[in-house]
Amino acid sequence: MPKAWIKAHKREYYYRKAKEEKYRSRASYKLLQVIERYQFIKSGDIVVDLGAAPGGWMQVAQKKVGKKGFVLGIDINPIQPFETQNFQTILSDIMDSQIVEQIKGHLPRKADAVISDVSPNISGIWEVDNARQTEIARRSLEIAISVLKPNGNFFVKVFQGEMTESFVKEVKRHFAFVKLVKPKASRPKSAELYVLAMNLK
Repeated sequence: MPKAWIKAHKREYYYRKAKEEKYRSRASYKLLQVIERYQFIKSGDIVVDLGAAPGGWMQVAQKKVGKKGFVLGIDINPIQPFETQNFQTILSDIMDSQIVEQIKGHLPRKADAVISDVSPNISGIWEVDNARQTEIARRSLEIAISVLKPNGNFFVKVFQGEMTESFVKEVKRHFAFVKLVKPKASRPKSAELYVLAMNLK
């Protein structure tokens, strides 16, 4: 079969699957696949989701943490409420200087995990987009270090490029286990990768 057909079918597969399973985004499966492999979000956990709209990752996190857990979503765009009760949202930009205090004010205790799927507006100029994504990832790391409990976990999107290696080294200074992962649900040609960092030092 032609490779183009296989890739198109794969994209369509996750899109259809999200519709059938009532996830708000096909991106839900990226998070779900990595959680199932590495178990970095568990029942009863407190999770902070940066760049949470439309809420696909929040749905996955809510299912994983269950009724005893809690998920806080932050985005500059409104997030429609869920049927479950174990969540709150903040309408804000993660670059806002007050965001860490806002997050802390909404959490019942320090977070077990911080997840970030934030992306810049893509310009099409690779060096610019890579730099912007790295800046967002660094901001997500700053927030994670501020709100995570000791041994907490962090999962963040990056773009494969010159700046990725230096960012991963930075993450390694703060976490005991750091790995670059590409979920099966990511498009094969996409430059997107995720940094999974576990056990905050």
